[in-house]
Amino acid sequence: LVRGQVLSLRTRDYVAAARLSGASRARVAVREVLPGVSAPLVTYAALLIPSNMVSEAGLSFLGVGVRPPASSWGQMLSSATTWFQADPTYVLVPGLLLLVNVLAFTLLADGVRTALDPKAPSVRGGRR
Repeated sequence: LVRGQVLSLRTRDYVAAARLSGASRARVAVREVLPGVSAPLVTYAALLIPSNMVSEAGLSFLGVGVRPPASSWGQMLSSATTWFQADPTYVLVPGLLLLVNVLAFTLLADGVRTALDPKAPSVRGGRR
C-alpha cells in the first residue's frame, strides 16, 4: 500500500515543484510525500480493526483462538450455544455487542477516511 502510494505521489506536480525549487530528497519525502501516504495508511489500519475482531471471534468460536483465561466474544458465543434453549440472552448479548463494536469501528474508519480525504468538501465553509 505504501509503495504504490509513494510511486503515485512522486509523479505529482507539487513534488516536482519542490524538487525544482532545490529541496533535498529528505525534505521532499517528509514535507510532500509523507502527508499523502499517511491518510490512506491510517484509513487502512482503521479498516483492519473490525475485520480482525470478527476473525478473532470466529476462531475463538471454533476453539482455535485465545485460550480460556482470556475472554473473547467467540468463546462466549461458543459456550452459550448449550444454554440457547433455556435463555437466548446468553447468545444475543455477546452477538449484539460484537455487532455494535464492529459497526462502531467501521463508522470510525469511514469518518477517518472522510476527514483525511483532501478532495472532500470542507465543513468549515458553512452554507453555500
